Formats: sequence, C-alpha cells, structure tokens
Amino acid sequence: MISHDHGKGLEQSTDHDAQTTGTSDAALDRRLDLSIIIPTLNEVENIRPLLDRLTDALQGIVWEAIFVDDNSRDGTSDLIREIGITNPRIRVVQRVGRRGLSSAVVEGMLAASAPILAVIDADMQHDERALPEMFRRVSEQGYDLAIGTRYAEGGSVGDWSESRERISRFATRLSALVLKADVKDPMSGFFVISRPVLVDALPRLSNIGFKVLMDLIASSSRPLKIAEVPYVFRNRLAGESKLDARVAQEFVVLLLEKMFGRFVPVRFLLFAFVGGLGVFVHLSVLWLSLRGVHLEFRYSQALAVFTAMTFNFFLNNNLTYRDMRLKGTALIRGLLSFYAVCLIGAVGNIGVGEIIYNMDYRWWLAGLAGAVVGVVWNYAVSAVFTWNKK
Repeated sequence: MISHDHGKGLEQSTDHDAQTTGTSDAALDRRLDLSIIIPTLNEVENIRPLLDRLTDALQGIVWEAIFVDDNSRDGTSDLIREIGITNPRIRVVQRVGRRGLSSAVVEGMLAASAPILAVIDADMQHDERALPEMFRRVSEQGYDLAIGTRYAEGGSVGDWSESRERISRFATRLSALVLKADVKDPMSGFFVISRPVLVDALPRLSNIGFKVLMDLIASSSRPLKIAEVPYVFRNRLAGESKLDARVAQEFVVLLLEKMFGRFVPVRFLLFAFVGGLGVFVHLSVLWLSLRGVHLEFRYSQALAVFTAMTFNFFLNNNLTYRDMRLKGTALIRGLLSFYAVCLIGAVGNIGVGEIIYNMDYRWWLAGLAGAVVGVVWNYAVSAVFTWNKK
C-alpha cells in the first residue's frame, strides 16, 4: 500500500480525482485529441500537482496521460494506478528491468491512442501552459512537430548556472552534425508531434539516452516542418534531478549512432575505443615489466595481457555494454567468463607477440601485434558469452 503522505493522499474523493484529470462523462463522449507521455522515476510527490496543472492548462482539449515509470521505488506506479481506477485516462506503463528516458517515451507513444502526442517531464520544469499553443501548431497549422524551446525570444533557461548553460549550448551545436533541420533547442524534452512522424521515424530510432527529440528529428526520412514555442524553464519542486555523467555519455553515443550507425554498429565503435585504451595500458605494463622489473618478454607480455584484459572488461561493462551492465555477483561471474573465453585469444596474443619480438626485437611492435589479436578475439567472444543477456 502507498503511505498516506504521498501528495494529497489516496483518500481524496473520486470527484476530486475526476476533476483534476479532466475526466467527465461529456469528455468521454468526445474524440481523444492528445496523448501526453510522461516518463517517471521516483516522482511520486509530483504526480497530483502535475495533473492539476495539466487540467488547468488543457481546457477544451480531450487528453489522456500515459506515465511510463521505470519501476520507481517510491510508489509512483501505485499512486498512478490508484488515480486511474476512477480516471481511466490516467494510465501507467511500469517497466521492470530496463531504464532510459528515450525508450520510455517511445513505449509510451506506442501505448497511446491519440493522433497527436506530447512529451513533458514529471518534475514540472516544463511549462504546461505552452502545451495548448504547441498542440494547435500541429493540429491546426500543419506542423509536424512543435518544440518547447528555451532559446527563442520569450524563452529562458531560468536559474541555470552559467556552466550548465554553456554545456547545453555546446551540446546544441554538436547536435547540428546529425540533424536535418535548423532547430534552436534540439535538446528539449518538451514537444508535441504528430503520430505519422513518429511512425516514419520508428525503424531508425536509436532509443539511446535522454535526447529523444534529437533522435526523432535525425531519424526522420524527410525534413520536418517544425515550430518552436518559447517557455521559461522552471526549478524542480520535488524529487531529485536525474542528470549525471551518464547523460553526457549517452549523448555522445547517440551522436555516434546517428553519424556512423549506417556503416558500423556503435557498440563496435565503443569497443574499438576501449580497445585502443587497452592497447595503451598493455604497452605501458609491458614497458614497465621489461625495462623496470626486467622480466623475460613472455612473462612481461602475459602480465600486460592480463592487466589490459581486466581494464577492458570493466570499461566495456560501464561504456560499451552499459545497457547490459553486470552488477554484484553477475559482475564477478562476467569477469571470470571474460577471462575464460579470452584465454585462447591471450595465448594467440602472447604467441604472435613473441614471434615478432624474436624476429625484430622491437618490443612495441611485438606488443602491438599481440594486442590486436587479443582485441579482435575479445570483441567476438564477449558479445556471445559475457554480456549476452537472454
């Protein structure tokens, strides 16, 4: 059961719930105009206030709200279900075992019924009063997409620090590398889109990270007619921000996917990047062993292989396979599995390296050749045996 101090409590009357979600017998007889997708993670305190604000802002529009909750620990899904018992236009899609804002938004859109779809955060930092104008741009004025923008005249990032604003603007400039449109705020998570545009983009969506709007624009098969509606970004009222280093990481991954994904899988690019760092680790350990400890080459190479393999495993677990990240006992099993399946590659690494070393006596060339053999083998087997979730 949900505790009684969630928002306004669960004992509020069904009449109040119907009022705050815009549900009435008259509304139910009308055609559904707008589906609002609201991704959530531990936002229980914001659910009722957000619904109150949406009800006030969307007078005259028949709407439904679909919350997509990544299995919040604070009872967010339970509270939404409680409201939905008496207000059938309030629904929740509870996801267990997977995370990510972009994929949550897409799942919510696919569960929605209306011909026009909106996306808004649950933390009330987006100004819901801009929604009616954004809706009209798509429903009446023929735009494919209407974006709530902080960077047009009349818009603002609010109380952001100077450093955060610089980072946002830099990311906006980077996004121009993959977009097919001139958009002032492609990093916005507040927008309205027509269903045909979504359907067109679906086969090419990456569903990576937090920047679903950028993904949608870049995945469109044609240039989109886009309107931008200014709004002032507000401070979060309750809950905690989800922004962390992972957001920046996933933004870079999305850029790589959109730039090179047609030619080579982005996971391979990341694995190759990690492999390059692993080569540096490998050569560093090899040099220290040969020049510092004066071990024989075969023992130095073996130590370098083991160190680089361990380094590659942990970095790949947090970068290349971040969506399949191993934790707890699975992390230990995965590491042991990685060692086991890479044993053949390690033997080849050492063998090839020693052959070249004996032929040429250039330690760095021998080490590099052996490392290349190891990287290729590791990529092939890790995808099958270590991070291959059933």
